[in-house]
Amino acid sequence: MNYSAPWWLPGGNLQTIWAAVVARRFVGPKPKFRRQRWDAPDNDFVDVDFLEVPVAPDAPLMVVFHGLEGSSASHYAEALAAVAGARGWACAVPHFRGCSGEINHAPRAYHSGDFEEIDWILRRFRASHAGPVLAVGISLGGNALMRWAGEMGAGARAVVAAVASVCSPLDLAAGGWAIGRGFNRQVYTRMFLKSMVPKALLKLDQHPGLFSRERLLAARDLYEFDNVFTAPLHGFQNTEDYWARASAKPHMNRIGVPALALNARNDPFIPAWSLPLPGDVSASVTLWQPDEGGHVGFPSGPFPGSVQLMPEVITGFFSAHL
Repeated sequence: MNYSAPWWLPGGNLQTIWAAVVARRFVGPKPKFRRQRWDAPDNDFVDVDFLEVPVAPDAPLMVVFHGLEGSSASHYAEALAAVAGARGWACAVPHFRGCSGEINHAPRAYHSGDFEEIDWILRRFRASHAGPVLAVGISLGGNALMRWAGEMGAGARAVVAAVASVCSPLDLAAGGWAIGRGFNRQVYTRMFLKSMVPKALLKLDQHPGLFSRERLLAARDLYEFDNVFTAPLHGFQNTEDYWARASAKPHMNRIGVPALALNARNDPFIPAWSLPLPGDVSASVTLWQPDEGGHVGFPSGPFPGSVQLMPEVITGFFSAHL
C-alpha cells in the first residue's frame, strides 16, 4: 500500500489540521445517527450512536472507538460511518465516559488503556448483532482496542472478526513526550485541555474531594493532567505507571485476531522511532506506516481534499477478513 499527501498540503501538522477542519468527510448526505444509552457494569452509562442506514440483519457491524475528546461528530467518525454505510454495513460509535455531551455519573472518566471498557462494549455488540463485528479505534481509542486485542489473544476471535487502529499512540510515553513539546504543546495540548479541564471540574462537583482542584487548574500539559486526574481515578499510581501499563505496544505480540495498525511517520503526536516494528507484533498484525498522513489525516484528491482514503483502507482490510 502506498500513500502520498497532496502536493499542496505538505507536513504533518497541515495534514492533521486540514483533514479535521476543511477536507470533505463524505460524499452525499451527512451521516445521521440514533442514540442508545447503555447501562454500564458499574451502574454508570455509555451512549452509543448507531448509523441510520438500512442494512441486512447479518451485515457486518463496524464499531468505531473515537480518540481523545472525540465523538460521533469527529471528522474520522463521520467519514468511517459514510464508507461503512456505502458498503451496506452497520456502524456504531460508542462514546467513552463523558464524551457524548453529558457527564457520566461514576467517579471515573476514560483512559488510553481501558481494555475492560472495550471488552464489555464489544461483547454486548457481539451478543446483539447477527453478523460479524469489526472494530476500529482512532488514536486513543485504537491504543485501547489494541491493548484489548493483546489481552484477549486468540480469544478475541470469538468477539470480532478483525480490528484496526489508526494513528494510535501505541507507546504512550513517547506520545506524551511529543505532544508536550513546542508547537504541539502550544496548539494541540491547549486544545485538549480546553475541554478536558472543565469536564474534570464537573466530575469534582459530582464527587467532592476526588482530586485537587488547585493541582488540576495548574496543569499545563497532558502529563500533569494525567498525574492529577486520569491516573489516580483509574487505578494507576501516577502518569508514568499509567503510560507504561496502558500502552498497547508491549502486548501486540500476543494479538491473535487479524489486526491492522496504521500510523503515519510524520504524525506530530507520535514519534516515528516509537512505532512498532515487525518483530514487536504477532503474525496476525499488519503494520502500515506511510511517510505522510499526519494525525488521523491522510487527505487525498484535488483541493480541498477528502478524508475518505483512510476509511476505504480500513474497510478494505476488514472485507479481506470476513
